[in-house]
Amino acid sequence: MDISCKIINNEIPSYTIYEDEILKVFLDVNPHTIGHTLIVPKKHYQDFFDIDEKTLTHILKVAKEISNRIKERLNCDGITLAQNNGLGQDVKHYHLHLIPKYYKEEKLSIEEVYNKLK
Repeated sequence: MDISCKIINNEIPSYTIYEDEILKVFLDVNPHTIGHTLIVPKKHYQDFFDIDEKTLTHILKVAKEISNRIKERLNCDGITLAQNNGLGQDVKHYHLHLIPKYYKEEKLSIEEVYNKLK
């Protein structure tokens, strides 16, 4: 069982900012920038080639909603969406990164970011 499955099953705690029957959205505990977020389907899919279109569509809908929340509450200047497959994929469970970009990044703890985004 990979780390994403353990987080989805609440075996590992997470800073979850959104959850529904299909997805769990939580802060990356080793963020590239403040507010780095992961969108992970609860059903295990290895990568982009394995996941169904309905789930992908839902992921993008939620990504837009969460990106708007990040932009409004953390005042980022842009957001990169990133998703790796195969050789570039460290965790073999489909996940989409939302990585905020800042001209000047505020220094916030993960708890402070979580409180702003939940």
